[in-house]
Amino acid sequence: MSSYGRLGRAVAGLRGEGRGWLLLSVAVGWFFVLGMRFAVPGILPTITDDFTVSASEAGLAVTVLWVTYAAMQFPAGYFADRLGERVLLVAGLLVSAVGLVSYTFTPTFGLFVLATGVFGLGSGLYGPPRGTVISKTYDDNDGAAFGLMLAAGSVGAAALPAAAAVAVTSVGWRTAVGVVAPVFLLSAAAVWWAVPDTRIRADGEGDGADRSMGDAVRAAAAAVRDRRIALAVAGATLMLFAFQAATAFLTTYLTATGRFTQGTAGAVLGVLFLVGAASQFAGGGLADRFGTPRVLVGIGAASVVPLAALPLVEGRLALGAVGALVGVRMAVGPVSNAYIIALLPDDVQGTAWGALRTGFFIVGSFGSTVVGYMADAGLFDLAFYMLAGITAVGAGVYVFLPERP
Repeated sequence: MSSYGRLGRAVAGLRGEGRGWLLLSVAVGWFFVLGMRFAVPGILPTITDDFTVSASEAGLAVTVLWVTYAAMQFPAGYFADRLGERVLLVAGLLVSAVGLVSYTFTPTFGLFVLATGVFGLGSGLYGPPRGTVISKTYDDNDGAAFGLMLAAGSVGAAALPAAAAVAVTSVGWRTAVGVVAPVFLLSAAAVWWAVPDTRIRADGEGDGADRSMGDAVRAAAAAVRDRRIALAVAGATLMLFAFQAATAFLTTYLTATGRFTQGTAGAVLGVLFLVGAASQFAGGGLADRFGTPRVLVGIGAASVVPLAALPLVEGRLALGAVGALVGVRMAVGPVSNAYIIALLPDDVQGTAWGALRTGFFIVGSFGSTVVGYMADAGLFDLAFYMLAGITAVGAGVYVFLPERP
């Protein structure tokens, strides 16, 4: 069968009984949430110049974005178990819209960081229920569903930062970011229509309905003692740390070479996410066919090369191509997400998944701060070698990962 035939068959298996509309609405929401989360790093050189701040201060702002995103993972997962995914998904889109509007009223760097935190909180509400609603909807082909949904986010992360990088030259960065807010409102309406109300289970039919927050935390902690989950989370944390740092400063690094304008560097970041989108869809399907551990090891090993090569290559074309290939590592997302969520008990799935995401996103969020300080110290090249080494350790962790039952 041709590749188009396999793709058509995979997509057809994700439709029926309203599942297609659910997947589409959640994926479109993720397109905008993830896309705008990377719009700030995409135009970071302009923002840095506007506020006259150092690379380390700019890196700290990106860390605030990721820390606030991480901080919402556990409460979002807990309340998804009790209120249902639909409520949390819509709330995430609405709060994100408020954050985007806030960017238009940021005359100082402090207010910019505050607006960044608001957007981080909103986008954080979207993360855990996005994963659990997909896992509950798709039993046999969750890898493909995760791959398609995450690929939509990667396309957003390719298109929106690139569009913002172009728009800042004519309308300024505040307008370029804030004008997207109304689309979040439309996306929230679509999610409310397409995602079913699961509050029945949360209100009394599920085993987790009567749990207090403390009981839910203890149940979730017991669930994540599973060796398989611990290994998968350790690998994901290392991969995320390197990814967050690399994407936060890729445009800054490319412009620092003197061979890229911000617009061209933003385009490279956009292609990175297109490579990531293709990798995510392919990775989810490959894991369904060949098993999670082998696929994760392969992705991790392949992801070392572009980070290690970035300081070594010469020429705009080669540098841009290597930078774009950093996106291959994004295939880890659908594969590891599906693996971990499938192992969590149903009654605390959202709580446990949110707690795990809080942990590895908080650790990962400091990648940009570390690289920012290294850049200020004149160690930009060494920073990318460090990220390559961290990625190699992550690939090594996946070697010990057992197959999913």
